Amino acid sequence: MKIERIRALRGPNLWSKNTSMEALVFCEENERLYDRFANIEMRVRSALPGIGSLRATGFEQSNIALAHILSRAALRFQVEAGSQVTFAHVADNITTGYFRVVVQYEEEDLARAAFEEAHQLILAALAGDDFDANSAIERLKEIYEDCKLGPSTGSIVNAALRRGIPIRRLTQGSLVQLGWGSKARRIQAAETDTTCAISEEIAQDKDLTKTILSAAGIPTPRGKLVKTFEEALEAFRELTKATNKGVVIKPSDGNQGKGVTVNIVDEEHLRVAFDAAKKYGSGVPIVEEFIPGHDYRFLVVGDKLVAAARREPPSVVGDGVHTIAQLVEIENRNPLRGEGHGSALSKLRLDEIAIARIKKQGFTAESVPEQGVRVVLRNNANLSTGGSATDVTDNVHPAMAEMVIQAAQQIGIEVCGVDVVCERVDESLESQGGGIVELNAAPGLRMHLEPSIGKGRDVGAAVIDLMFKKDENGRIPVVAVTGTNGKTTTVRLIEQILRYHNLRVGFTGTEGVVVNGHLIDTGDCSGPKSAHKVLVHPEADAAVLECARGGMLREGLGFDMCDVGIVTNIGEGDHLGLNFIDSVEDLALLKSVLVQNVAPNGLAVLNADDRHAANMAKLTPGRVLFFTSNPDNPIVAAHKAKGRPVIIHDGRVINISYDDMEKTIDLMDVPLTNNGLFTFQVQNVMCAVAAALGLNVPFNTIRAALGSFQSTPDTVPGRFNFFKHKGGSVIADYGHNPDAVSTLVNTLKNIPAVRRTVVISAAGDRRDQDIIEQGRLVGGFFDHIVLYEDACQRGRPDGETLALLQQGIALASGNKKPSVVEVRGEFKAIQMALDETGPDHLVLVLIDQVNEALQYLQENTTGEPARVSA
Repeated sequence: MKIERIRALRGPNLWSKNTSMEALVFCEENERLYDRFANIEMRVRSALPGIGSLRATGFEQSNIALAHILSRAALRFQVEAGSQVTFAHVADNITTGYFRVVVQYEEEDLARAAFEEAHQLILAALAGDDFDANSAIERLKEIYEDCKLGPSTGSIVNAALRRGIPIRRLTQGSLVQLGWGSKARRIQAAETDTTCAISEEIAQDKDLTKTILSAAGIPTPRGKLVKTFEEALEAFRELTKATNKGVVIKPSDGNQGKGVTVNIVDEEHLRVAFDAAKKYGSGVPIVEEFIPGHDYRFLVVGDKLVAAARREPPSVVGDGVHTIAQLVEIENRNPLRGEGHGSALSKLRLDEIAIARIKKQGFTAESVPEQGVRVVLRNNANLSTGGSATDVTDNVHPAMAEMVIQAAQQIGIEVCGVDVVCERVDESLESQGGGIVELNAAPGLRMHLEPSIGKGRDVGAAVIDLMFKKDENGRIPVVAVTGTNGKTTTVRLIEQILRYHNLRVGFTGTEGVVVNGHLIDTGDCSGPKSAHKVLVHPEADAAVLECARGGMLREGLGFDMCDVGIVTNIGEGDHLGLNFIDSVEDLALLKSVLVQNVAPNGLAVLNADDRHAANMAKLTPGRVLFFTSNPDNPIVAAHKAKGRPVIIHDGRVINISYDDMEKTIDLMDVPLTNNGLFTFQVQNVMCAVAAALGLNVPFNTIRAALGSFQSTPDTVPGRFNFFKHKGGSVIADYGHNPDAVSTLVNTLKNIPAVRRTVVISAAGDRRDQDIIEQGRLVGGFFDHIVLYEDACQRGRPDGETLALLQQGIALASGNKKPSVVEVRGEFKAIQMALDETGPDHLVLVLIDQVNEALQYLQENTTGEPARVSA
């Protein structure tokens, strides 16, 4: 068994709505028959008992190959690491031995590593070797801990998903985008994108924070910054004399409780605490008065107190048998305790601060405390240093709540952790002599999500409610367009309509990515990566995305769902024979992924004249709008009879029925269609009108936008662009499959000409029969044919595609055979056709290098781009 390729499907895909890892796996013949390796499953199951059943009830054993075991093992390894994944699928081809193994993932790095461990497990089973599954699981747990979102970020992300807000991680860390385009917001951990950098800097400076709070009349402990131990000792003596209490020493700009020691009452302990504090932050500690009482954390979000917890310092309880060091080790085996912030509790530390605190209680690390004796390891109660939390939200006094909210607002922090030391929370702070000791600009949320004692609080939802109004989901309108032909023109038409609707539009296509009129990327940009560029762009009020087959296969869709999903048509010859898409039925299934991911309140726009597209109606969760160029189409008639939306092309008009609206568009007012004679352009117009209606664009806006749209190299490069040359007409088009060529030929039949010439090549990644069919189509219509070799033969030897085109030309029917010439180079072929053009001649140039060829035509034709009269 060999894994030949692994790729991440990062959006809805052919197999699932979930993010999935797809592996292309080859199994030898003896690895495809279950009865030849039944013992392998036993060995794998012995090493990984939770792998589960490999087949559904009723399946024959012979239907199971090693690839099926791989899928289940890769899934189970992720589960053992802590990931909540459930989906696995194997698409097999027993004859060829190639299997596509698809396994859901939450974290891409974990999934790739899980596949590798699963592969090694099976290889070990085949060889009869032992495999240490427990060690593999531990390695995977470490990977998962490193790459997964922490509890704070995760709680906000999960709350966003519950609200229907799309999310996208921008880094491997905790920087996450919530929403799309101009509606997007960002968080990093529990910090929002509107948190002022100055406010954050103030909060990091504990001394400055106290100064500002004190000036506002908010009680804080007295303290002093110290650079040397001598200064710390002087501050210690001053404070203890004035208050008759101990002191606290901590980094002036630290976090997570690192280097904090509280209730220091002697100079020896002060030395240890000072050395510990200097290791963190700027190395300048602060010495402040110790306020007796409990350590409380209040979480303020906006102008609301959303949670409060009493934090208890880390400790162990003696049993009369084990040493303190052993008790720490035993407690750290608690499954709730882990490294970092991914677990409910952090592991206990037996560091210099803990040793000093133990000593103050009359112990050493090797002491054996009696049964029931509680030994405190440090006085600060941060969860990151092993503390625990008890929820007290429901007990907070209104005056106490008002005080902590005021403190957060004084500094200007939207999501603020306010640390308070006082005896109790059901009284005001002033009445009990407590104080606010610290503010945190990016507070940890896990103590409120999963307190050790008490009720967990949905603080993530509070952050989302602050960032998004109640009726907002952070989404911009998204239109997705797929199909064999017409995608680019449809996208450009929709973009124009939405611009007329005063929206800043981002769109993608085979010629690049454009946002608000600015080209931000070039090349073939019809895949999910390009879609992401639009959806993260702050100037995009709407997105119109071309979705080609290649991107769907490589990565899935670039979005979770769209408001309007359009399928223009499903034609033969569109890259069939590549990547297991061997038939038009396979292609239709792939394209239907878009329809399946239309929003429940969205619109699927389907070509009723194309049976494959029409059959997708049953797959979408949204409403369906059929369009047709056949007024007698029975599918459309039945659909309309039920009061459902349809658009019908009837001669020189388009009739629209949409909800309670009945409208007509005269195609004389739509230049793109040449008075309705260019039926393929009429289909593109119908798609655009449907999309605009689905986005509630006013009809008058739609009509005005269509009336000003021309097919030029600027608006739709390479899509039926017209040029005048020496009294003849030149049309440039990117038609590159039999359906496109057939449509062009049928359209050009409406244009009178004394001589018809075509300049044509063929892409090397098409099937032989598709290239031959293109030759047959042009051979039966054109008088003169100029063949040229495509710039990229895509694996074919020189001359092979031209030979196939020649085969097709020879098969063409007609009274006279065209003259044919072969030329090396696209521009040489174009120039030959231009040289031979005369009055009333018609030249179709099927271009390959779109932008370069259009520029060449603009520079070498004698007239401006023009519309052809039919």
